[in-house]
Amino acid sequence: MSSKIKIIGISGTNGSGKDSAGHILAQKYNFLFLSVTELLRDEAKRRGLSVERQNLRAISAEWRRELGLGVLMDKAIAEFESREESYSGLATASLRNPGEADRIHEFKGMVIWLDADPRKRYERIQANKDLRGRAEEDNKTFEQFLAEEQAEMIHEGDEATLSMQGVKDKSDMILLNNFDNIDDFSSYLSEKLGL
Repeated sequence: MSSKIKIIGISGTNGSGKDSAGHILAQKYNFLFLSVTELLRDEAKRRGLSVERQNLRAISAEWRRELGLGVLMDKAIAEFESREESYSGLATASLRNPGEADRIHEFKGMVIWLDADPRKRYERIQANKDLRGRAEEDNKTFEQFLAEEQAEMIHEGDEATLSMQGVKDKSDMILLNNFDNIDDFSSYLSEKLGL
């Protein structure tokens, strides 16, 4: 990875290791890791809404319509710029609209797409739902998990709605995380990013 790249946008399928990648970049390489999903969860709670994927999708689409397609990245970048001297870069997850990938690229950043076997991803989510503090949100059958992901992959509605396929198409690198432990994934991520 070029030393000029200070921003890494992380996207990918559910349970593919987006947050894990962000934490690796934070712990090993002093990146500031910000999950835009947490911004959306906080906003849902502020509005008195349940933290369900459909509510998070609605809030993100609303913000994109009002403030531009790259609004979630703008919020993350503003936070990074206010503390830039303390960090070597910014890692932000989870990009779910092509406008967010475009915004990262405007800042000369890199967008990576993570994926893994669907069953493995589902099992990771189920095994970690309490640790992630998302037990209610993640309490789904495998079929529900696949259906929700499909709804997020394919663009439906206006340009402000989710289109994970659109983000994947704009990604600079696609990485497969079928690893069973974090150390192997960390080594793989470091190697692929040239860190």
